[in-house]
Amino acid sequence: MDDSAVVGRGSRRVGRGGRQRDDTRDADILDATLEVLAEVGYERMTMNAVAARAHAGKATVYRRWESKPQLVLDAFRHMGRTAKIEQPPDTGSLREDLRAMFKPGAIEEKQRKLSVTKGLLSMASQDLEVAEITNAVCIEPWASAFREMIDRAIARGEMADDVDLNMLSRLIPSLAAYRALVEGKSVDRPFLLDMVDKLLLPAAGVAPPVSD
Repeated sequence: MDDSAVVGRGSRRVGRGGRQRDDTRDADILDATLEVLAEVGYERMTMNAVAARAHAGKATVYRRWESKPQLVLDAFRHMGRTAKIEQPPDTGSLREDLRAMFKPGAIEEKQRKLSVTKGLLSMASQDLEVAEITNAVCIEPWASAFREMIDRAIARGEMADDVDLNMLSRLIPSLAAYRALVEGKSVDRPFLLDMVDKLLLPAAGVAPPVSD
């Protein structure tokens, strides 16, 4: 392959013959990749199916990504850049903050990301970059929000300040990922609320109420 050809993951800006590449369709193609992944999984996903979903020519997709793994990794990076949680709730109570996090829309979005990730589980176990991207998409946005809520609870004196903040903040996101990716079960609101009262709050030294 000569110097004018597309090379590397970070240098696909110039097309063959030195022509500037048009990136305007990239987001559409990457969104289509995530949709197809969520529907059929990694093994059954094809680049042709992605092109059809994005209403793009096959050549357009293949000029940008030389292989399915490259396309999927870029799709995950794209999803990671938008994987942010809204400002965490601030109700004055750690338990109520946590419960308020689990709105139907937020749960559905997390379930979608986990569904997309499921097909890459085998890749993540062998490829550090895939594992890091998976963590950035499925775990870290939620862990960051949990960390902020727990920090506020400590500042209020609601819990001791000697807790393992990193462990506590990642507890529910990690268990949710395990439930979806390994056990193949749904991550729904009852499951998440159970984890708050039976796992996270006791680990934080905060007693949940006897009943709601």
